[in-house]
Amino acid sequence: MNESNSTRLPSLNALRAFEAAGRHGSFTLAAEELHVTPAAVAQQVKNLEAYLGINLFVRGNRSLELTDSGRTLLPGLSEGFTRLSGAVDLLRRHLDERPLVISIVPAFGGKWLLKRLDRFGEQHPDIDIRIDVSERMVDFQAQAVDIAVRYGDGNYPGLRVDLLLPEEVYPVCSPKLLEGPHPLREPADLQYHPLIDHGWSPHYPTWPDWGMWLKAAGLADLPVHYAWHLRPSSLSDSLVLEQAIAGRGVALASSVLAADDLAAGRLVRPFEGSFPVQFSYWLVSPAETADMPKIRIFREWLLGEVAAHQAGLV
Repeated sequence: MNESNSTRLPSLNALRAFEAAGRHGSFTLAAEELHVTPAAVAQQVKNLEAYLGINLFVRGNRSLELTDSGRTLLPGLSEGFTRLSGAVDLLRRHLDERPLVISIVPAFGGKWLLKRLDRFGEQHPDIDIRIDVSERMVDFQAQAVDIAVRYGDGNYPGLRVDLLLPEEVYPVCSPKLLEGPHPLREPADLQYHPLIDHGWSPHYPTWPDWGMWLKAAGLADLPVHYAWHLRPSSLSDSLVLEQAIAGRGVALASSVLAADDLAAGRLVRPFEGSFPVQFSYWLVSPAETADMPKIRIFREWLLGEVAAHQAGLV
């Protein structure tokens, strides 16, 4: 081993291949343990021998025996890998014991997710959940967040990304607006009712507004008035629906956020006509931790809830 090599360790893969082969006395059994081919194990060992400048095995036609150097190296490596494995297991137990931290955007949490979390608690009472409500993009490296629901185009490099719910926008109102002197029967009847304006957000420049909807309905010149102008904020999506439920006007609503209120009869769609939205709700988590047991369990549960919701079961 030359002087430059003495200051750094050989390849971890090469060390792992040698340790497994030395412990089993077989490249084939080592390959089965490491889920690679025997040729790959043999090559890694050969690389290690070249790096160290010594032979670690005496290779026979049907035998594999450690040299004196191999017998000297093997115990320390086996102990080292056992300690490494123990340290990783200890970390995993620590991560499993701390709460599962879920970051959610406010409107989705309040109008869709939080009311369903009781079912998760009933099915998985051993998993403690902590909810972080925020519209800010999660920095998984800097924040103690395990998994997040985000609203966007699904382009989240380096993360495990699952589509939760696509979205469209359509008019909704209280059932009481279907009655009275000017009942809502067709889009032209909007001239007799206040429109609730969600407001415009620079974060979502393609979000459909009333002007777009009326133009698509062939009513660009319809005389309408706005009773409520809600500035874009973390609460405006929910406030739009609450104003509509109270009968204070007609709102353009998110199909995701209005779903439960429509199912319960608190809101109705007075007529057809919807706009698809370019953004959707996504479930994201770091790729390297996405399959940790509690994260995987929550992801599978939430995707199951979404499927049941889309099938009209819950």
